[in-house]
Amino acid sequence: MQQGRSQQLFEQAQRVIPGGVNSPVRSFRAVEGTPPFIARGQGAWVWDVDGNEYIDYLGSWGPLALGHAHPAVVEAVQRAAADGTSFGAPVEQEVELAEMICAALPSVDLVRLVNSGTEACMTALRLARAYTGRSKIVKFAGNYHGHADGLLVAAGSGALTHGVPTSAGVPEAYAAETLIAAYNDIASVEGLFDAWPDDIAAVIVEPVAGNMGVVPPAEGFLESLRRVTEANGALLIFDEVITGFRVAYGGAQTLFGITPDITTMGKIIGGGLPVGAYGGRHDVMQQVAPLGQMYQAGTLSGNPLAVAAGVATLTELRRPGVYEQLEATATRLIDGVGAAFARAEVPSTVNRVASMFTGFFNPGPVAALAQVEQSDTAAYGRYMHALLDRGVYIAPSQFEAGFVSIAHTDADIDRTIEVVGDALAAMG
Repeated sequence: MQQGRSQQLFEQAQRVIPGGVNSPVRSFRAVEGTPPFIARGQGAWVWDVDGNEYIDYLGSWGPLALGHAHPAVVEAVQRAAADGTSFGAPVEQEVELAEMICAALPSVDLVRLVNSGTEACMTALRLARAYTGRSKIVKFAGNYHGHADGLLVAAGSGALTHGVPTSAGVPEAYAAETLIAAYNDIASVEGLFDAWPDDIAAVIVEPVAGNMGVVPPAEGFLESLRRVTEANGALLIFDEVITGFRVAYGGAQTLFGITPDITTMGKIIGGGLPVGAYGGRHDVMQQVAPLGQMYQAGTLSGNPLAVAAGVATLTELRRPGVYEQLEATATRLIDGVGAAFARAEVPSTVNRVASMFTGFFNPGPVAALAQVEQSDTAAYGRYMHALLDRGVYIAPSQFEAGFVSIAHTDADIDRTIEVVGDALAAMG
């Protein structure tokens, strides 16, 4: 694999960008080496600036369920851009996108568009506090909800990858308002409500953990969260930034049959462009300005390019057979990869929910953060580079999810399974 141009760009970037990257996990520090600088993508493939080509299982960290540069999305963005890139004023297509979201998600009567998943989660917590008049929030160790101050406590994703579960710069008094529970352990949640019965505004959760690697909810866990929050007058927030429109058209809440009070979204509802959203039932969303006293604003919220891409993406995703195709492709991939690991006698566990998955270098089971952290991260790093050298692109961290798209063909999957076998053999 040639990396001359990527190496040059990375060295250049480090002189003007902290660590040479605009998001920490891209730095490859968890797996060592130089990150490839991506030049373009098409379908299930990406090409870097050195001309190397890769079958892509990152998909811009999840939103590209249609694959790269889907013609309908590209056309929608080009058409919107020709009419202007930003107005800071209402546009017709933001209404259309909002209607599509409200129709798809059982929990959402009203939705407010923002610019990122971080912004959506940050605002959802402010909304929960405004609605309940309470100050404390419960989150789960290893769940990541963006980089707002109160959420960078026992966080997953890049914070877990780099060993910084609590960021510097977060005031201790603010962090004290965030209570930490154990994912898939309802007793830990009940204990917090016993200790703070009148102080907890909301529980925020990834209904399928995706930022400590994919960890599915244990049977009854989400149902118990719904029961406990209702019994204690707190709100339940589903962070569906990854799972929304990914694990099902109606998100994880339709897959598991649980209706939260507030849902946060991102990534996929903009077809890969910067966008986020938070929504919920009428009485909760009535708190949002200009209707209520909970203030949130943004010049680029409802940006015409992002909403055009979102409408095009959701239109394609609701076509018959799309999610069945994603399920079949993911099943074919994971069955083949699992068989390759078994033949190589490498201890592993693959967790999958619909079209999102993580292969852990861990004999398993992997159902909680403590088990995730027992994974062999050094082996994962060697494996990731062995795949990269052979033209398969996966996350540069053991603690992230992989994704398939409708652009992945049977030939792509078969080639990937072959590469996995070769990579494991090369690792010894």
